[in-house]
Amino acid sequence: MRSMFNRMISERAVELFSETGRELPAHPVFFGGLAFGILMLLLYLVLRLDKD
Repeated sequence: MRSMFNRMISERAVELFSETGRELPAHPVFFGGLAFGILMLLLYLVLRLDKD
């Protein structure tokens, strides 16, 4: 009984963590542009605060 439970858990873990069914909700270029924009905003704020 215990080995059956462990096998079910391991099969579920493999299914959950496999990358075959995973997709990004948006295009990777969008994520890159968003990250770039956020980092530029943070850099602007840091440099702006440094001037004061």
